[in-house]
Amino acid sequence: MDALLKEITRIVGAANVLTGEDVSARRVDWLTGAPCRARAIVRPGSTREVAEVMRACHAARQPVVTHGGLTGLVHGTEAGPDELAVSLERMTAIEAVDPVSATLTVQAGAPLQSVQQAAEAEGLQFALDLGARGSCTIGGNIATNAGGIRVIRYGMMRQQVLGLEAVLADGTVVSSMNRMLKNNAGFDLKQLFIGSEGVLGIVTRAVLHLQPPTPDVQTALVACPSFEHLTGLLGHLGRYLGGSLAAFEAMWQSHYRLLTQESGRHTPPLPPDAPFYVLLESLGSEPQSHGAQFALALERALEDELISDAVIAQSDTQRQSLWAIREDIEGLIQALSPLFTFDVSLPIPEMDRYVTRLEEALARDWPRGRMVTFGHLGDGNLHISITVGSSEPAARLAVERLVYTPLAELGGSVSAEHGIGLEKRHYLALSRTPEEITLMHTLKRALDPHGLLNRHKVLVLDDG
Repeated sequence: MDALLKEITRIVGAANVLTGEDVSARRVDWLTGAPCRARAIVRPGSTREVAEVMRACHAARQPVVTHGGLTGLVHGTEAGPDELAVSLERMTAIEAVDPVSATLTVQAGAPLQSVQQAAEAEGLQFALDLGARGSCTIGGNIATNAGGIRVIRYGMMRQQVLGLEAVLADGTVVSSMNRMLKNNAGFDLKQLFIGSEGVLGIVTRAVLHLQPPTPDVQTALVACPSFEHLTGLLGHLGRYLGGSLAAFEAMWQSHYRLLTQESGRHTPPLPPDAPFYVLLESLGSEPQSHGAQFALALERALEDELISDAVIAQSDTQRQSLWAIREDIEGLIQALSPLFTFDVSLPIPEMDRYVTRLEEALARDWPRGRMVTFGHLGDGNLHISITVGSSEPAARLAVERLVYTPLAELGGSVSAEHGIGLEKRHYLALSRTPEEITLMHTLKRALDPHGLLNRHKVLVLDDG
């Protein structure tokens, strides 16, 4: 590998090939803090340099793992001592914003928050939003088809991408930087790379679709007396708020009570005795009419007994305090560590039964275990945190089977938005048919015949 690193140093410069402690000081897993074990971290500054690096690695049959913001939760950026990490941290430029066409052209290493700010500076907005906005990158968002808190209004990352540029394993640059909403000229090749977790190519640039601004934000926390009332509320708000409903974030009592009453980390805005809570958010353009519409929707929900209590944020500070309860992942980690986290999706009507049965199975096998549930219920996504007092592989395997196995019967998915990575690849068959998985392998062999890009992630290859 020394000869290869010498060639790569010529391409990107000595300052951009990190080795030794500069590598091990980096953490590749946000949850566990696991250090990077790659032989070196390479930091190209352009698509051309990425292509040259990949051509050199392809010739040497050198495996490569792509690094973005390193905020993933499925071990998708882990690299071994025999692998190189290619970090896009130098490729952060906002290349262009077109306010007429509502597009933004950006390099893949740009943090999500910087893209949001660039759009706002032009009187527009980039709709994707998630808690890691300050750290996660656009390339990582694309590679994982990120979801976040506004999926029910704007869709996932796939819906925000008009065009992109990617480098294949052999250094070929596929540039499909489309800036149009409508383009049916042959295959839409960008879809190959969105959500593929870096196993088919390295995304280097993208054209993003922007949205009109929605300066008025209405936020409320409500309590629901049952899951049936919870789903009834979702339909009710869809009718009353229509396209303005942007977030419908459900918290089971296990989540709300833990982060307010038990931990004391947050003052409970509502008493912690309801079985379900929902954080609602609606986005509009005219404060007076939009605020009145939002208040009326909640008033009617109270009259119909869909909700038992409610509090509406009267300021941005109050809004942030409500969201802090929903997004306090650090609090969950402190309270439940060692814990296992899961990101699943399933049909909304099946959620209550699924969660109840999972809680029962957990109590049966681990009487002292604990489970906390919350999620983007409006788009069918649940986040589940489980602790059984051990982080040993045998305990993880047993808990994974409890969580994942029922999803096959329910038509659910082992990954709603976090991806597959290393962690879930052996469970892929619960959510994809044999024919789908065979086609995935066919695409992998066609674009990366030597298995150099993010090897062993997503798919279990013939060599392991």
